[in-house]
Amino acid sequence: MRPFHLAIPVPDLHKARQFYGLVLGCAEGRSAATWVDFDFFGHQLVFHCNPQQKISRFINPVDAQAVPVPHFGVILAWQPWEELAEKLRAHGTIFVIEPYIRFQGKPGEQATMFFYDPNGLALEFKAFKDDALIFAS
Repeated sequence: MRPFHLAIPVPDLHKARQFYGLVLGCAEGRSAATWVDFDFFGHQLVFHCNPQQKISRFINPVDAQAVPVPHFGVILAWQPWEELAEKLRAHGTIFVIEPYIRFQGKPGEQATMFFYDPNGLALEFKAFKDDALIFAS
């Protein structure tokens, strides 16, 4: 699978650097005064500074949870997902949806967690014990 590239406007590049670099541990790549890119778990994530950027929040019910939309993230292996959940807790991350097992005992069973970054972007990290079930219904 080839890496994806995602470019997102944010109001504060410093906050993005602190969170994605120090908290999530993403290596910083190229940058300029108005943008920075990160190795986001093998994918290229770029933040472009727009001080007027307003992040809208919408909630959609999924599995009796209020899922923030839009959101993005990565599907990790199970152990790295558990390690990331603990790392985020240690950093005092406030979860929108605490780490838990969604669709338990059903096709598509997954570990998931949702939180906002310091710029207000919603992230979801998930894991499947069997990647063949990622698209199971």
